[in-house]
Amino acid sequence: MSSDTPTFPESPVLQAAARAREAAAALAPLPRAAKDVALLAIADALGARTDEIVAANAEDVARARAAGTAEGIVDRLTLTPERVRAIAADVRDVAGLPDPVGEVVRGSTLPNGIDLRQVRVPLGVVGIVYEARPNVTVDAAALCLKSGNAVLLRGSSSAYASNTALVRVVRDAVEGAGLPADAVQLVPGESRESVRELMRARGLVDVLIPRGGASLIRTVVEESIVPVIETGTGNCHVYVDAAADLDTAVRILVNSKAQRPSVCNAAETLLVHRDIADRFLPLALDALAEAGVTVHGDERVLAAAAGGRATVVPATEEDWETEYLSYDIAAAVVDSLDEAVRHIRRWSSGHTEAIVTGSQQAARRFTQLVDSTTVAVNASTRFTDGSQFGFGAEIGISTQKLHARGPMGLPELTSTKYVVTGDGHIRG
Repeated sequence: MSSDTPTFPESPVLQAAARAREAAAALAPLPRAAKDVALLAIADALGARTDEIVAANAEDVARARAAGTAEGIVDRLTLTPERVRAIAADVRDVAGLPDPVGEVVRGSTLPNGIDLRQVRVPLGVVGIVYEARPNVTVDAAALCLKSGNAVLLRGSSSAYASNTALVRVVRDAVEGAGLPADAVQLVPGESRESVRELMRARGLVDVLIPRGGASLIRTVVEESIVPVIETGTGNCHVYVDAAADLDTAVRILVNSKAQRPSVCNAAETLLVHRDIADRFLPLALDALAEAGVTVHGDERVLAAAAGGRATVVPATEEDWETEYLSYDIAAAVVDSLDEAVRHIRRWSSGHTEAIVTGSQQAARRFTQLVDSTTVAVNASTRFTDGSQFGFGAEIGISTQKLHARGPMGLPELTSTKYVVTGDGHIRG
């Protein structure tokens, strides 16, 4: 061994990272066909071993309910046979996507005759730190394998049984397809120390991606010495413009909020233009009440709710910045589109904002002024999703502006290198 070879403390986490690095080196040159065979094997194994996965998940769900965990979080944690089938379908979708590795981003023949190409290459070893979302375990494994990366998965202790079962299924399938099983590993340990070790594994881990609540993301961003791609919380807004069609606006609002409220692309704030508020709010409040949503409203929303059947409580300053992940929504009346934009720019987490309007001018101004990863025009916020965008799945939704922004699919899990091809060229 060279004296220049770095040495690392003998810990299970760093040993796993070292194995992942070896696996990453084996994955990097693989052709698409070899990776797709492994992905399809994973999808088949998920189907064949659904009962095993759901049984393990039931242990986690039972513990969560016994601990008094909020139902929104329990919903995120829960795996049903239908959800396992959906996860397997996403893996098959990933297998059907083009392989980003080797793609020429740009290239030319220089004046001196040298051929220059910038090509996509895997990041290497990707660490994922995430909370009670066991579907992330498979999504991350599939996307990392397809893009030629090894992955270290550090889920929350609340999903430990689920994640253990899923990784066991995935590793068996990967190894059976002839790829190194250590391309997919669960980070050893359930304590916070294992996360700290992962965040300090610079030289073994190439990038960390945190997925979860604001506290988790902030901890990883602030404490990691491994480079981090920051994903964000979802304080998403629906703005109903003066030129909105009322029925369309109600449908989009209810879908954005109530179709699945426990996820980051669910709407958390409703903003309504004053010119349409008297006509729209009674319809919207009734529809939200029908969906079981509690509205945290400003004075004008409270006035519109008087005598109705909606549950409306006074909004506080805290409500405007809250990611509820539950059947709750903040609501306010604004005097103009520009006031709506100012509200969003102050309180949004930069995830997804929607405008409902029949005015092309209003839509154009909203999309120009709102600074979030995704702006939806006459569409639900729930579409901000790797699968919905045609990415097969997503590794996360980045709310930063460097390297990646928005739903992160396969290209976002690559870097690039330059290949310089000459014919005996030397520099004078």
